[in-house]
Amino acid sequence: MRLSGKVSIITGAGQGIGRATAQKFANEGARVAVCDINLDAVGETVGLVEAGGGEAAGFRVDVTDKDSIAAMVAGVMAKWGRIDTLVNNAGIVQDAQFKKMSDDQFDRVIDVNLKGVYNCTKAVVDIMLAQNSGCILNASSIVGIYGNFGQTNYAATKFGVIGMVKTWARELGRKGIRANAICPGFVETPILASMPEKVVRMMEDRVPMGRLAKPEEIANTYAWLASDEASYINGAVIEVSGGVTI
Repeated sequence: MRLSGKVSIITGAGQGIGRATAQKFANEGARVAVCDINLDAVGETVGLVEAGGGEAAGFRVDVTDKDSIAAMVAGVMAKWGRIDTLVNNAGIVQDAQFKKMSDDQFDRVIDVNLKGVYNCTKAVVDIMLAQNSGCILNASSIVGIYGNFGQTNYAATKFGVIGMVKTWARELGRKGIRANAICPGFVETPILASMPEKVVRMMEDRVPMGRLAKPEEIANTYAWLASDEASYINGAVIEVSGGVTI
């Protein structure tokens, strides 16, 4: 198992990509801290991990609340004594065309998707520095490379977390800490349930592979980046999009 003995924190792990990542990491031998603002969803993910024979602990974490992050980090350290991987997966969307976007819509997405990544990484970096090892994985998006209509706020955050990864790769690489980003394309997550079927079909038609990604396919990439097999991958931005941007 490629993550045997590693301790991993995954934010936004209550559903979708985050849940699939928690399950994948546990299946690869990691001990997983399942973090989400929805405590019921945290419990469901922990249950799925444990049902699969993995080890997990659940934490209610609001990535905009430093106290909840600090309490989670303290809990992880008390239970397992180290932190090997942080997956900054938590994120939200509040879409609107720029001329119609409210300040509240802009600020909320920035607070969760950008400042939340800063908050969580800040909370673990000293631990990783003391270990002289660690892996930071940021969830960006193809929107974070190419932009997207109606997503000024979201695009700004997803461009921003790439900038963080590039900077951390330079600053922390000599300390044994790698930082990388993944840019998913269209993924089969619960958010699609609220979309008209016609829109989903249009999304599929845009992908050269003719289908949306499964959350597990994004999780597989995270697991590889967190493993020793990717020990020389630092500062990378990897599209997992089925070729939609070609």
